[in-house]
Amino acid sequence: MPLSRRDFTARTVLAGAGVALTGTVGALATAPGALAADDGGRRDEHGRPCEPGYGPLVPDPAGLLALPAGFSYRVITRTGVTTLESGESTPSHHDGTAAFAGHRGTTLLVNNHELKGHRDGWAHPVPLAEGHVYDPAAAGGCTVVEVRRGGEVAEWVGIAGTSTNCAGGATPWDTWLTCEENSDLAGRNGMTKDHGYVFEVDPHDRRANRDPRPVKAFGRYDHEAVVIDPRQGHAYLTEDASGPNGLFYRWTPPRGFRHGRGRLRTLAADAGVLQAAKCIDSSGRFVDDLSRATRTGTVYGVDWVDVPDRDARTVPVRRQFADGAVTRGRKLEGMWWADGGAYFVCSYARAESPGTAHDGQVWFYDPKRRTVRLTVLLGVNADPDAEGGYDGPDNITVSPYGGLVVAEDGSGLQHLFGATDSGRTYPLARNQLNIGTTQEPEYSEFTGVCFSPDGRTLFANIQQPGIMLAVTGPWRRGH
Repeated sequence: MPLSRRDFTARTVLAGAGVALTGTVGALATAPGALAADDGGRRDEHGRPCEPGYGPLVPDPAGLLALPAGFSYRVITRTGVTTLESGESTPSHHDGTAAFAGHRGTTLLVNNHELKGHRDGWAHPVPLAEGHVYDPAAAGGCTVVEVRRGGEVAEWVGIAGTSTNCAGGATPWDTWLTCEENSDLAGRNGMTKDHGYVFEVDPHDRRANRDPRPVKAFGRYDHEAVVIDPRQGHAYLTEDASGPNGLFYRWTPPRGFRHGRGRLRTLAADAGVLQAAKCIDSSGRFVDDLSRATRTGTVYGVDWVDVPDRDARTVPVRRQFADGAVTRGRKLEGMWWADGGAYFVCSYARAESPGTAHDGQVWFYDPKRRTVRLTVLLGVNADPDAEGGYDGPDNITVSPYGGLVVAEDGSGLQHLFGATDSGRTYPLARNQLNIGTTQEPEYSEFTGVCFSPDGRTLFANIQQPGIMLAVTGPWRRGH
């Protein structure tokens, strides 16, 4: 049922309760108290509140990763250096990642490789492991990385022959959903099968990944990320696309369907209901694009509109809706399930919102109240080549120590940064690896940010050339 203005007003009051509006240089951010501990109540010798985070970043003599004092990193995989069990190179362009508890104290990481187009165009595509290939022409896929006690690392192919595998998402039953951010049909760009789907990969059981099958019920479009509501069974999905901007989706399972390992691949292509979000403000007015929001704490009511043709063979899904039918978002990116809802990213929006431009947002969707709330808003980063500002949030995770950790994919310097519940941001890492020139330096984006199951290690990737890192240090609550 569509939300009435009366219903929306009541839900807005509830959803907005407890949100503080605070700012930092180049950023405005809040993370809800249910998510994070406070800043720890720590004060200096003068009684002033301590700054959040772990202090300034210390340059790395090896020229790879600047971290706060007391922190250290380890390279887990590196394209062109480490190898799979088959002897082939670790594939390039690391992207979305999740960590799972393995047997006998091991950690299993599933790592997407965002490789678009035909595999002949890449030096290090995902190898075509026998029985694990969807389209032998496509370069992308994901690998499973096992970090064993004592530091030994093993890596193998989870799925191959997919395209532009981006953020993805973990399931409540400990599998990985890898998303294709590319919707080429068979016959285009050398592809032999249709693309634009979500695939399930089981890090615990290699046999379960044989004969890959797309979850067509989730629709065919430029998928970015996905999360599953563990109570209701809904899937929430983001679309990173433009012309027009992408959509925020919800998939409702068919009556009687029960989630579990391998069950998504049994669904019919038209199973369940795929819908796109339509937002209204407190006055009942339609919101055409999430980029219009300019203050943290902004709350919109959400209606869900049925997708006419989810397989989109002639018209892309996002173009199937008339103006005023759905709400769009500039670069809908990473997503993480926590606090009974979905945190999801809209990246920078300057052209969409002249006069109120920003360099990124994080929203929280509350399925009980059917609302979205703006929890993080990054102001325009005036000098991306200087330390102190952030732009272009992409992959995100929820920290076991409180708040959000965000991977930056913007201009200039590239960071991992945190956002506390009191609305303050702080740096966690900076990529020092210059893949440009001395005259025109270039730093690749961070991706795949996630914590180990025990919370002691933060994993993240530098996308190019493809480096997976494990960061450890004196983590503490409130950061």
